[in-house]
Amino acid sequence: MTQSIRVLLADDHAVLRSGLSLLLDGQPDIDVVGEAANGSEVLPLALEKQPDIILLDLTMPQLGGLDVLPLLRQNLPDCRVLVLTMHDDESYLRQALKAGAAGYVLKKAADVELISAIHAVMRGDLYVHPSMTKLLLEEMIPAARPPEGSLWGTLSQREQDVLQLVALGHTGREIADALNLSVKTIETYRARGMEKLGLHSRAGLVRFALAHGLLE
Repeated sequence: MTQSIRVLLADDHAVLRSGLSLLLDGQPDIDVVGEAANGSEVLPLALEKQPDIILLDLTMPQLGGLDVLPLLRQNLPDCRVLVLTMHDDESYLRQALKAGAAGYVLKKAADVELISAIHAVMRGDLYVHPSMTKLLLEEMIPAARPPEGSLWGTLSQREQDVLQLVALGHTGREIADALNLSVKTIETYRARGMEKLGLHSRAGLVRFALAHGLLE
């Protein structure tokens, strides 16, 4: 039997925590192992419960989510942090990713999408709410620059565009729609770019992108 994904909830709203707990515990492969009501409780509880994933609100009493994130990454490097927030603001998204978040989901979409996001980050993928990705696209692709001395510079601009979107967790169809290309063309760019980088999985691509600042 597949081991359940252990999830810790960190949010100061008791009603929301209760609803999320019911939603997640209703999944056959997810188990809520603890709940933190403020930022100061998150790290001690996480060290005690050793969750696979922490659902972390950004705005909490005593210690904000952006302050908690670096502490979690330092003390629990194998634990994935999925930000669950009301802030559909690009600056919060960038700060969360820079601090080590594995995903960013808006509370207004905390239903089926949240389940998908949990499974995505558990696989090692980066998950970003689709509406937030649209905000990133306006600046991310035009501003992309090949890191000095990196294999990234051997990729064509289109290959870079496609792989950045793949790293953000988008499907071939979504990328095709965003770039006005066919799915087959997107898959060709993806395969060719991955081969040039010597990568074999999306998780590897995400690590490469984060290490080279391609998602900042």
